[in-house]
Amino acid sequence: MKFFSPKLFSALKGYSASKLVSDLVAGVIVAIIALPLSIALAIASGVSPQQGLYTAIVAGFVIAFLGGSRVNISGPTAAFATIVAGVVATHGTEGLILATVMAGILLVLMGICRFGALIKYIPMTITTGFTAGIAVTILVGQIKDFLGLTFAPGTNAIETGEKLEAIFESISTFNPHALIVGCVGMAILILWPLLGKTKWGALSTVLGKIPPSIVAVAVGILLVQFTPLEVATIGSLYPDLKAGFPTPALPSFDPATVKAVIPSAFTIAILAAIESLLSCVVSDGMIGDRHNSNTELIAQGVGNVCSGLFGGIPATGAIARTAANVKNGGRSPIAGMVHAVVLLLFLLVLMPVAKMIPMPIIAAVLFMVAYNMSEWRHFVHICRFSPKSDILVLVMTFILTVVFDLVVAIAVGLVLAAVLFIKRMSDVTYVRRWEEKLEGEGKVRAVPEGTVVYEIHGPMFFADAEKFTDFTPDGDTRAVILRMSNVPSIDATVMRNLEVLATACESHGVTLILSHVNDQPMKVMRKSGFFERVGAENFRPHIDDALAYAGKVCGETADGEK
Repeated sequence: MKFFSPKLFSALKGYSASKLVSDLVAGVIVAIIALPLSIALAIASGVSPQQGLYTAIVAGFVIAFLGGSRVNISGPTAAFATIVAGVVATHGTEGLILATVMAGILLVLMGICRFGALIKYIPMTITTGFTAGIAVTILVGQIKDFLGLTFAPGTNAIETGEKLEAIFESISTFNPHALIVGCVGMAILILWPLLGKTKWGALSTVLGKIPPSIVAVAVGILLVQFTPLEVATIGSLYPDLKAGFPTPALPSFDPATVKAVIPSAFTIAILAAIESLLSCVVSDGMIGDRHNSNTELIAQGVGNVCSGLFGGIPATGAIARTAANVKNGGRSPIAGMVHAVVLLLFLLVLMPVAKMIPMPIIAAVLFMVAYNMSEWRHFVHICRFSPKSDILVLVMTFILTVVFDLVVAIAVGLVLAAVLFIKRMSDVTYVRRWEEKLEGEGKVRAVPEGTVVYEIHGPMFFADAEKFTDFTPDGDTRAVILRMSNVPSIDATVMRNLEVLATACESHGVTLILSHVNDQPMKVMRKSGFFERVGAENFRPHIDDALAYAGKVCGETADGEK
């Protein structure tokens, strides 16, 4: 099956000990980066921290093993946080697992049906809009823990507006200790990467290799354990958190729940496809390789099914972790598999340490995730320099993501983008009538007496169908020429209106002549029977021949070039 060809098997050809060492080192470093992110993203998604680790372990290993990219690292990502939180709040953990498994099945079907290449047709303005919107929702969702707020009992803040309302109502519970710890974490996350750029020789190199999130977590734990600062920790919020790996279990396929989570499953599948393939494209440019998009979709599908069976959440390709993998020497799927194994060891051995992580540190990590994924400079650039229609799609998708959810945002964004695209294409397609003598292509052509020439530019589809159907021949018109050399395609609506035009010409005794009909329009005309109805003799290969033929039809010979 050409559409399913895992990169692992081709990468193992000529595999050497030196490559293995590079993959091992890269896998360990990526696992260190993924550890706090997986925990933080699980909490942001409204599930327990270990479920984030289950996802990174199971999906990360399976997708690396079966995937269509050499270096893609998969796991939980910020793109899913809001939609996962919504599913959990509405349908519980069981509904989330069911949605994850269903999304995985959809991804497998997308790969089998070779939809990998179709993902590129989703406009960049939509992906930028909902990505920025997700960043805002993540940021708002972490204000509570960063400020150490305590929501009133019974508060069920799911939507961004509800979270903001709850924050304002509980501002009196502000904990300055939490703000101090959070600010220390933010300072480390911002300043630590700068140490790698200092001129301290080997020390700078070593410091630059340590992920800032790990440093922030370590410092945060020390602050809470050895100073009077009192803040909430993962262990205080999740007292039942313990080491161990779950056994797989099938979700309950309750018909009512299945029907309810179908929209979420579709959204998860589309997001997973977009983000994983985007990650593959980025990594291709970094290592000079080319991924197999359909294989990657199948792998993402199987990985999400497995993640759901083990109690995990949706997974997809993570661009930041993939880039870290490449920068640290990862060149085969072995690195992604090693990253999953190392995370498994963390889960089994270091879970007591994870319970001591302060929640303001988790909030700080997610603040940085939101900032990095927002691409605000790109957002501003589009608003400054792009057409108004693109800006409208971008801003509308962004607002709907923040105010409502991704399901609404993507659906409305796609419809709006499609409508605006149709409008734009309709605007560039036009029909013009030739004057008695027209200069073009280095020639001055004479139009025979009694002949009307219409020249069509651009693809003709339903939005343009009325542009040439208002022809009403006068008593002197004996022939109508449609010059179609610049028409690459037509659709069924245009074909129907051409038939109406042919009928009008027949009723007035006017000959309809078509000049230089391209391949796709000709196929449509033959299939519909229009070619036989008009007659092969009325289809001319070019405009000069059509003018000469019209001259004969009108009882005179075209003057030709003058």
